[in-house]
Amino acid sequence: MASASSGAINSLLSKLAALMGEEYGKLRGVRKEVASLEDELRSMRALLEKLAAMDELDGQAKEWRDQVREMSYDIEDCIDDFLHQLDKNNGSNGFVHKTVKFLKEIRARHQIGNSIQEIKNLVKEVSERRMRYKIDEYTPNSRHVPVDPRVVAIYSEAAGLVGIDAPRDELLKLLMGEEQGLKVVSIVGFGGVGKTTLAKEVYRKLERKFDCGAFVSVSQKPDIPKLLNRILLEVRGQCSVHNTNLDGILNDIINSLRDKRYFIVVDDLWDSFEWNIIRCAFPENKYGSRVLTTTRILSVATTCCSNSQAYIYKMKSLTDQNSRNLFYSRIFGSHEAFPDKFEEVTTNILKKCDGLPLAIISIASLLSGQPYITWEYVNNSMRSMFEGNPTLGGMRQILELSYNNLPHHLKTCLLYVSMYPEDYIIKKNDLVRQWIAEGFVSKISGLDVDDVAGSYFNELINRSMVQPIYTDYNDEVLSCSIHDIMLEIIRSKSAEENFFSVIDDRTVAPGLHTKIRRVSFHYADEEDGVIPASNNRSLSQVRSAAFFKNSFRPSSLEFKYVRVLLLEFPRRWRGKRVDLTGICGFSLLRYLKISHDVKLVLPSQLGGMWHLETIELHTSEELSIPSDIVSLPHLSQLFIPANTVLPNGIGDLKSLRNLEWFDLIKNSMSNIECLGELTNLRDLKLDCSSSEPLEDVTSRIEALRCSLERLSRSSGSLRNIVLLKHFPSWLQVDGLSTLSPPPRHLWKLHLERCLFSRIPSWIVQLRDLHSLKLTIRKALPMDDGVTILACLPSLVHLDLRLLVCPVERVIFSGTGMTFRALKHLLFRCHKPFLDFKACSMPRLQKLELWLDATGWEKCSGTCLPVGIDHLPACLREIHINRDYGADRRDIETAKSALSSLFATYHPGAGLIFGGAPWNYPSNDPDQW
Repeated sequence: MASASSGAINSLLSKLAALMGEEYGKLRGVRKEVASLEDELRSMRALLEKLAAMDELDGQAKEWRDQVREMSYDIEDCIDDFLHQLDKNNGSNGFVHKTVKFLKEIRARHQIGNSIQEIKNLVKEVSERRMRYKIDEYTPNSRHVPVDPRVVAIYSEAAGLVGIDAPRDELLKLLMGEEQGLKVVSIVGFGGVGKTTLAKEVYRKLERKFDCGAFVSVSQKPDIPKLLNRILLEVRGQCSVHNTNLDGILNDIINSLRDKRYFIVVDDLWDSFEWNIIRCAFPENKYGSRVLTTTRILSVATTCCSNSQAYIYKMKSLTDQNSRNLFYSRIFGSHEAFPDKFEEVTTNILKKCDGLPLAIISIASLLSGQPYITWEYVNNSMRSMFEGNPTLGGMRQILELSYNNLPHHLKTCLLYVSMYPEDYIIKKNDLVRQWIAEGFVSKISGLDVDDVAGSYFNELINRSMVQPIYTDYNDEVLSCSIHDIMLEIIRSKSAEENFFSVIDDRTVAPGLHTKIRRVSFHYADEEDGVIPASNNRSLSQVRSAAFFKNSFRPSSLEFKYVRVLLLEFPRRWRGKRVDLTGICGFSLLRYLKISHDVKLVLPSQLGGMWHLETIELHTSEELSIPSDIVSLPHLSQLFIPANTVLPNGIGDLKSLRNLEWFDLIKNSMSNIECLGELTNLRDLKLDCSSSEPLEDVTSRIEALRCSLERLSRSSGSLRNIVLLKHFPSWLQVDGLSTLSPPPRHLWKLHLERCLFSRIPSWIVQLRDLHSLKLTIRKALPMDDGVTILACLPSLVHLDLRLLVCPVERVIFSGTGMTFRALKHLLFRCHKPFLDFKACSMPRLQKLELWLDATGWEKCSGTCLPVGIDHLPACLREIHINRDYGADRRDIETAKSALSSLFATYHPGAGLIFGGAPWNYPSNDPDQW
């Protein structure tokens, strides 16, 4: 395992490429010397990647790997020092500046000569060790090959299984059925979640219903001919005479299965390519044959099932009760024999196991027959116990398989997750921006770096390394978490490679590395957030620093090389003054995020922080923004609280891609006009924090329209627009109705508490629009607005609100091509006067209605939507929400009528009744 080491070299190679570039390469002697260094470092990287593929390294190989890693960090720091000195005062002009610049370049040649010589000495020393240790000839020591831990699952007795009945029965229904052709079903889930156990139980249930069958497990690097021979041995009792000839073995299997009803289980697949070969052995026939695969990787499961999501079974963790039952049964035989004094410590241990059967069984085996004091020790020391306890070795081995199968760049990205606390919900955008700031994301020609980083995140989800928490309307994962057990494993690996040092109340400072490269503080009880003095001397080389639950005022001296700084304050600090004026000395800082409601005191100027890419400030307190923020050349992500005033000149932020929240009322008219100059802008979130005279608001909306038109003509990069008006009044935005041209490549347009008289005609041009939130005053009988929306080919999520109840029903016509992508419809109106025609929404999965129940007792029949029977069978969620103001009889009538309607036509869909977030007793529609 050398992902952190090869990752360090990758970052360094990028920095050397900068030295080879036009800006610095003209300095005499730079190109030749740097090219020589590049060649040597690339050779080292190739060797590190070779070592990473080996399960276990001896002491010398580990020592050399560590030396390469630390050398890479030190060289990059040296280069950063040089570049920082060279870049100072580059913003000045005039004769004096030119003279100073000339003298600086003369000095720079001397400095870089010294720096390169120092670097060459470091590289030479490590290269000599490479030769002396004969690392290139290294092969791992022979060692005992452990039994595959999956064998335990395969041969477990069914009577001892807990919580398997429901998933087994569900999988049996998925597998069986009346289809006579070959069906392939795949189980996908996290390592240790019980896929093999479930597959074996299903195989036991079904094997006698088939003519022949086989259950085979796949390794990470399988010998395909040998695997196919095992299948052949099970289905006909003898191996192929062709031995290693792939075509011959495949033909033997096909001939053996062609006229039989067969059931094959292929357990723990890792790669779609290997499946495509194995799949060739299973002939199509009309005897109801079945193949069941298991995998940790969603894309592999999708390939197995020929891209049919309907045949993929996603494993779930055990429920709390089943987790307890499994734990008790393994230690005490039953729940009844469980002593009460173990209750609390058991709850804490099971929380860490988080429903993972493998973890529960492993820990239970360790604790069986042990006294209470041992249970407490295990609860407090689970992280360290993974290292040397043989009882937990099998669990670690299974989970490490997933890690070892990752590409090098994904290993580095996953190790970075180790900085977050247990059970933390990690936002996708935070993580990918941190990866980019650290230099972990490779530049790919023709692709945006944000999109490349997003693909890294999605691949970790796909491989079940992290678990999705929140998804959006288009099934994109917005946040994730990592299983506590997997977190402990990657923290162990991270500490081993000096990648991230996590320091909490239990960490002993002397055990840390001499040079801490990345650090995350998790103090729970340190009221002042002060880092123990014994650690301070180790922080000068830190590249990423995260502070959870505490604040800490770093100084320039301590964090000279920091790229990522994350400060998350506890809620009890709300309103407390936090002075961060010292951060202006962090010349290499690229990512700054500060969370929770503290009174931030920022530096009046950011000085030389020219590398800043992300500034994210979350606080409800009044905030003063540094005056020179508009001069940051690389700033691409700017998140500021509502009510914040930006200094004039934001049009100079040419790299800006994401701006959130820009206050249309607080900011100057000049800055609203400057929005049109931000040609790289992709995401724009606007806020109207207060009510102003109508004339002023109208002029600001007009200025916004002009800016959006300029962006539409100049770049076409805008993807998301959100405009939010705070309560209680509405923002009249008819001034945007004449937008021409609109941003045609928009994905999301959300206008919250913004009121149009009717649906703007330009919306029909938004062919890429995925999500739309819109409010109109009323729908006219001949209004073609719904027709406009129905023609949007990419629209997945529609939130449509009518402020005045229509006289006639809103008709959703059907042609099979109307609302053809729509999955989620949210309709808000006093009464759900809707008429769904046949084929109007062929893919609708979720219907959400907001209504006023007043008067339903008298007119329930006319209030009900019609055409519910035309909604598709894929409709699975129905939410009915009401506003306040109706009496009890009306509410009961509305609920009964709606329940009966949906139960009649969509009995399989979940029906949920909920309350409303608005609590206005007035019946005036302008007030709700």
